[in-house]
Amino acid sequence: MTTTVKQNNERHQSSTSEQASTILTVDQLSIVTTAGIPLVDKLSYQLKKGQTLAIVGESGSGKSIASLALLGLLPESLIVSGNVQLEEVGRLSIANGSNSSSARNKALKAIRGQRIGMVFQEPMTALNPLHTVAKQIAESLRLSGVSKKQWREQTIALLNDVNITDPADKLSRYPHELSGGQRQRVMIAMALAQKPDILIADEPTTALDITLQHEILALLDSLKRVHNMAMVLISHDLNIVRRYSDEIIVMRQGQTIEEGNTSAIFHQPKADYTRTLMQQNFGAALDLADIVVKDNHVPVLEVKNLQVQFSIEKSLFGGTKRWFDAVKDVSMALQTGQALGIVGESGSGKTTIALALSQLLGTQARVSGQIVVNGQDIKALPKNELRKFRSQIQMVFQDPFASINPRMTVLQIVEEGLLVQGFGKVARQQAVVDSLTTVHLPLEFAHRYPHELSGGQRQRVALARALVMQPRLLILDEPTSALDSTTQVTVVNLLREIQEKLQISYVFISHDLKVVRALCQHIMVLKDGECVESGRTENIFNHPQHPYAKRLLQASTMA
Repeated sequence: MTTTVKQNNERHQSSTSEQASTILTVDQLSIVTTAGIPLVDKLSYQLKKGQTLAIVGESGSGKSIASLALLGLLPESLIVSGNVQLEEVGRLSIANGSNSSSARNKALKAIRGQRIGMVFQEPMTALNPLHTVAKQIAESLRLSGVSKKQWREQTIALLNDVNITDPADKLSRYPHELSGGQRQRVMIAMALAQKPDILIADEPTTALDITLQHEILALLDSLKRVHNMAMVLISHDLNIVRRYSDEIIVMRQGQTIEEGNTSAIFHQPKADYTRTLMQQNFGAALDLADIVVKDNHVPVLEVKNLQVQFSIEKSLFGGTKRWFDAVKDVSMALQTGQALGIVGESGSGKTTIALALSQLLGTQARVSGQIVVNGQDIKALPKNELRKFRSQIQMVFQDPFASINPRMTVLQIVEEGLLVQGFGKVARQQAVVDSLTTVHLPLEFAHRYPHELSGGQRQRVALARALVMQPRLLILDEPTSALDSTTQVTVVNLLREIQEKLQISYVFISHDLKVVRALCQHIMVLKDGECVESGRTENIFNHPQHPYAKRLLQASTMA
């Protein structure tokens, strides 16, 4: 901990009476569309110094836009009303029509970052991919009035505060060169640079593995105390915020369902909806005896000694001087109708394995080892034959909104693979109908666009697009991480139903061990590109052998 942080901590400890004062009052905040549809309905709360308020609810509950409204970051097409009071500032001009747009932005400009900071959900989207870490943090320091001579020193101090190892080395890095946890820490450092009184953390752990989730939340909690800030913690996971919040507001479809002290809500929730959010019941994975294996002799997938290396340093003439070992000597086998879960922390090589199995790494990586699908060594296939063979291996990505074309209808998205394979129009349309039926989407959705669907519905479209090819192997890369808890349960139940009905084999990559346990018969634990433990899921959950596997499973019980 730096000297600055220690001094702040001492000031924090000597000002307990000051913490009791109210720093932010939100009264009757409402957000309505031009069509008159309420998105947030009369939200009210008080935030005190040093306090953490968690706003929890599923996708579409209004929790994020309610916080964006405080900073005037919502589009003009939404009608915002209500009264927001900030200590030492008075009433904030958040309501549309109270001032002109330019006057309102000017009034809120002094608030953004300096009084109310924000950590966004997806740092890879929020950070500028063309600027280094040093340049992005320097922008925040410039806005807070720090002289250019002090930028480097202050940036290193901020990176130290958010527990980034070797901060000086990270200054010249770009966002894509950092792990998920490191990117999130850089976002937090940027927010802290302007020394805000209130920090809004919007789903700061959604895309992170379970160990990193607790590390980031514990870090935010510590920094809040050290800098004597108040915090609004937005999450879809009620259980994950339990130990890091003082008060909780539970929202559903814009309405406040329940609010109160965190301990009181967890000990005696009043609303049925709150109890539903607490009790995530994913069910149990299919019993191996229940899976009727059609051909038990030839595995659907057999991988031997898979190694993946990425170039990290080029020579003077453009060749590779140094390689980074992302995956080291990994082997696995998967039978028909079974699911293999691959777990591990951020940067362990999970997604790299998925891309290698799908042959989607291209020339950016050096891949060695053997990958056999349905008896065919896919690395030995020429490009034209691999294109035809791809129908047997399909992949569902983490973020369905990013992986499907926003300009195409659901029908066009789902039938695209069949079009490439040369299927006729009638056959394509029937296959789309069958696929949408399999994932429980109404047929009228075929003519909708992705922005007209919820997160869970978009994930079903991504699943339908993969299933329409009738694959033998489905690779699912974090398919539930961007979804709220109730939608996660629905998607896991759907995947289990499809597994049993269609006898498809899954390679399921996830940082959520509860989801993996509910779906997979076998599990592989990765660390730094190596398999440290593998076997039957229940055996590993009940009797983990490797120290890292024990730590990972222990972290999952904390959630």
